This record gives sequence, structure tokens and C-alpha cells, in this order.
Amino acid sequence: MQVLGVIPARYGSTRLPAKPLLKINGRPLLEWVVNGVRSAQGLNELIVATDHQDIANLAEKIGVRAVMTDPQLPSGSDRVWAAARERSCDVVLNIQGDEPLIQPFWIDRLIKIFSENSDAKMATLAHRLAPEELESRGVVKLIMNRRNEAIYFSRFAIPYSRESIEKYPGLALKHIGLYGYRREFLKTFCEQPATPLERAESLEQLRAMWLGERIHVATIDAVSVGVDTADDVRLVESLTAKRGV
Repeated sequence: MQVLGVIPARYGSTRLPAKPLLKINGRPLLEWVVNGVRSAQGLNELIVATDHQDIANLAEKIGVRAVMTDPQLPSGSDRVWAAARERSCDVVLNIQGDEPLIQPFWIDRLIKIFSENSDAKMATLAHRLAPEELESRGVVKLIMNRRNEAIYFSRFAIPYSRESIEKYPGLALKHIGLYGYRREFLKTFCEQPATPLERAESLEQLRAMWLGERIHVATIDAVSVGVDTADDVRLVESLTAKRGV
């Protein structure tokens, strides 16, 4: 099974412009992500898909091939497909470029879903949800069925509209925005325009659910912080400093 990893790295982030170039403890965010995944055992190739030459130059400097993509593409998945469509592979990974704490075992755990489930067309990751994260709109929650398939994703406190997380702990997990796709399903996914469901939650994975596809979920023991704000930068700097990374 040939696995291609693509890191979509867009220059024009609304909240943190030029985010992939943003320094975290002296190193660009993109470098943290690349170093965190490049040694994954199941990954055959890793590329950066970007719309800006400075990001492409950084990727090449740290030893990763860069592919230039149209800055008008509507989502990270579209950027991933634009970079992957001319390549021969079985599985494509959309590796978020704003997860500096990512580790190789995250990637290998995601790949394992496809090697163990021939019918899996899409997969993602999740981990334990801290009680204080339940009400945060910046944290995406997911709930699963008994087969470890996603039932729904939301920025709201699902499924705790009537009962507390203390009474029913563990029902919701914190979603990690890494996705794996069978190549042909990624094509189908990107050919489908954004749906009202995904627009309502601002979560593109809901497009797959609208299409009727199952999303397999692997749980991992990890800490994830997606960098979207200056507060996130300070948190990641603190965490990496404590680890001595």
C-alpha cells in the first residue's frame, strides 16, 4: 500500500497571517510539523502543498518537496487533492500544517486503519477530551458508534445537552484534524461542492458524512494543540519547553 502524506500550508490565514512561517521557540511552525511526521514508518512520500513561494522555499530548505497550488482553492482538502492527483498512491493523508505537537505514531496509527480495513475510505484521529474543553468552540468534538466510526462532529458540547460530562464521561472525544483518504474517495470528496451541513458547523469532514460515507476513528494517547491564535502559540511554546524539544 503506497501512502502519500500532504501538508497543506496556506499563506493567507485570517487570524495568523503567514502561519506556516510563524516561529515557535525559534523554529517555523511548518518545520515542527515536518519533523514530527517525516519518520513515520508507513509513509512513502511527504510533500508540502502551498500557495506561496516563501513557504515552498522553507519546505525545500528542510528537505521536503513543495508543490505550488492555486491560492483560490476553497479548502485544505482541495489543496491536498491538487497536489496528489498526478501521483500514484493508494492512500492520501491530509496532515494539518498547524499541529506542531504531531508525532510519527499518529501517522502510523492512521495508516493502520487502511491496512486493517479494506473497506475504509476515510479515517481520522481523536483523543481524550478534557472537561474544560467541552464548551470551547475552538475544540471540535466527535462521538462514535461501537465500530469506532464517527456519528457526528461539532463545535458544540455534544452529546451533553441534558446531562453532564461528569455523569457520562468519555462519550465525546477531541478531534485531531488529520485525515486519511483512499485516493478515489478523496477525488469524489473534492468534486462534491461544500454542503450546507459543513458550512453550518464550518467542518469539512461533514461533507463525507453528507455523502453517506463512514469515517473510521482511531484513538490515541496524545496532546494536540492546533495553532490558530497567539494564545495557542504561547501554549505550544510552553509545552515544548517542558519536554525539552
